[in-house]
Amino acid sequence: MQTRNKVLDDLSQLMTNAMGVAQGARAEAETAMKSLIDRWLADRDFVTREEFDAVRAMAQKAREENAALAARIAALEKRAN
Repeated sequence: MQTRNKVLDDLSQLMTNAMGVAQGARAEAETAMKSLIDRWLADRDFVTREEFDAVRAMAQKAREENAALAARIAALEKRAN
């Protein structure tokens, strides 16, 4: 029969607790770093990907409307002459 060694049990428990604390500290550090980066980006007036895509879609639509209007004007000028 194997007997349990109190020192090894205590050491094992200490290491387990230390790993839990380290994982908690890691999660807090990640959260703090993400918050810091988000604030830094917000201060730089960068746009989000969603905002960029929305403006790009608006610009594409404007270019298409511009081309259609240019063709319409050309047709009207041709008919007027």
